[in-house]
Amino acid sequence: MASAALTLSLLFSALFLTTTTTTTSALGINYGQIANNLPHPESVVPVAKSMGITRIKLYDADPHVLKAFANTGVEFVVGLGNEYLSDVADPNSKKALSWVKSNVQCYLPATKISYIAVGNEVLTSNDSSSLSPYLLPAMENIHTALISLNLHRQVTVTTPHSLAVLDVSYPPSAAVFRRDIAKKLACILDFHCKVGSPFLINAYPYFAYKADPKRVPLDFVLFEGSGIVDSGSGLHYDNMFYAQIDAVNSAVEKMGYAGKVKLQISETGWPSKGDTDEPGATPENACKYNGNLLKLLNQNKGTPMRPEMNFNVYVFALFNENKKPGPTSERNFGLLKPDGTPVYNLGFNLTGLGSGGSSGGGGGGGGSSDGTMPSVSLPGGNPPNGYLSINDGERLGVGVLSILCMIIIALQI
Repeated sequence: MASAALTLSLLFSALFLTTTTTTTSALGINYGQIANNLPHPESVVPVAKSMGITRIKLYDADPHVLKAFANTGVEFVVGLGNEYLSDVADPNSKKALSWVKSNVQCYLPATKISYIAVGNEVLTSNDSSSLSPYLLPAMENIHTALISLNLHRQVTVTTPHSLAVLDVSYPPSAAVFRRDIAKKLACILDFHCKVGSPFLINAYPYFAYKADPKRVPLDFVLFEGSGIVDSGSGLHYDNMFYAQIDAVNSAVEKMGYAGKVKLQISETGWPSKGDTDEPGATPENACKYNGNLLKLLNQNKGTPMRPEMNFNVYVFALFNENKKPGPTSERNFGLLKPDGTPVYNLGFNLTGLGSGGSSGGGGGGGGSSDGTMPSVSLPGGNPPNGYLSINDGERLGVGVLSILCMIIIALQI
């Protein structure tokens, strides 16, 4: 067991330390802060260093985090919450420029910010009808602001999507995007082509297993199964994670953007604890999922459809978050407990937390330097829209149910 833990620790370090200039897949971490018991970001820095973390994705632009990680070389994805889309999308407003100045430019170059994630799962959110018209204009205005500040070569603009953007998703070779949002996705893909930013997808095999644990083999979602064969392409998939990724690859290809847009996985993970109706949410399964994910990425083989594909994966999440709404699993996706100790043993030689104290609740605390449209000033400690929950009701859309049902059939044949 100790030997296995050491091996996983070395894999974590190797993957976290992979830089954007290499041709290998790289691993990052999501740093959510919907909690009232998390350590101050200054105390998190040595912990992150001891884990070998060099890529962090935020759901806001928390000034405490960005300042704490100054001069560390850690690369950041900062988020602009769904609640700001309409303001930033206004073509007659200077709020996009103000946001970039206050939440990105002021931290450069000491803190390495490489991406701005505009919104989160906007096209499939509960508020999609009211928010989706603002998504692309907001992305374009943020990019224009970066150009005006001469930052567009070092910071690019993107937005994360859930797998619910898919209509048909199995077999992966037959996958297509939902018709009702296909035009919006085509415009977003065109934007990615023009600015050179990645297409982000949040992929959670856990929710497929949770939906039907009696018929979806646990070993298939934990990277330990014999797998299935895509009837359309003849390609073999020994895990659901790669099947989900190639379903997105196939849908992107059908839109005419094969080889033109890079796909990155902005979230994936497994909960270590759940309610009685959340099967599989255990420390053992979480350890297997994340540990096997690391081993898979360390092989640098790409997916069956894209064997040459090198992509970044951001594990969800760094800490358990005790204030996230929803079922128990929502609060237990973290690799670490709030005191900095591991939830399960992946072999980290962790440096203990410093004496920085708690960072409080909400989405990260603080606000922009000039007080104008802050990215993280959250009244009442409410988290940013788009990061309230990663529950299966949102993630397990029609497209994912399609892949779930067909996988069940394939595995029974």
